[in-house]
Amino acid sequence: MRPARTAIGIILALLGAVWLGQGLGLLPGGFMRGSAFWGLVGGVLVVAGILLLVVERRRTR
Repeated sequence: MRPARTAIGIILALLGAVWLGQGLGLLPGGFMRGSAFWGLVGGVLVVAGILLLVVERRRTR
């Protein structure tokens, strides 16, 4: 695995999880709390991060 792509995938997934949590109102926060837009953006980032990790893992095999 390439360490840079793996790190980017992890960061995307974690950032997306935080934004998803704030968008759904599960995490305390500022202007993002309870906003469907940030929930959607967070969900997309989680999926993108996981896909990047899966693609990188398959490349090394």
